[in-house]
Amino acid sequence: QVQLVESGGGLVQAGGSLRLSCAASGGIFRLYTMGWYRQAPGKQRELVVTITSGGVTNYSDSVKGRFTISRDNAKNTVYLQMNSLKPEDTAVYYCNGQNWVTSRVYWGQGTQVTVSS
Repeated sequence: QVQLVESGGGLVQAGGSLRLSCAASGGIFRLYTMGWYRQAPGKQRELVVTITSGGVTNYSDSVKGRFTISRDNAKNTVYLQMNSLKPEDTAVYYCNGQNWVTSRVYWGQGTQVTVSS
């Protein structure tokens, strides 16, 4: 059973930075495309960014140039560096892993990010 555990959320002022981490266990990390999604109150969950095992990334337009995803396959961990944060970035951020062999998808429990104006 694959488990994803996020950490690093919190409260930050607009213009500030946060770094989220997602530690994976129970699977072969290199088989997973990893990603970050977010869900704001009253809104649907939306894609933030994904990264393949080979490092190919796909960013949503709303975070392009401000957020950076990276992964350490040796540590089974994916990171999200968030800079120039805006109040509209406030949401619960979820780590996501999709096995590209089986297509099974796993989610973390989420971590709250709150950006004050």
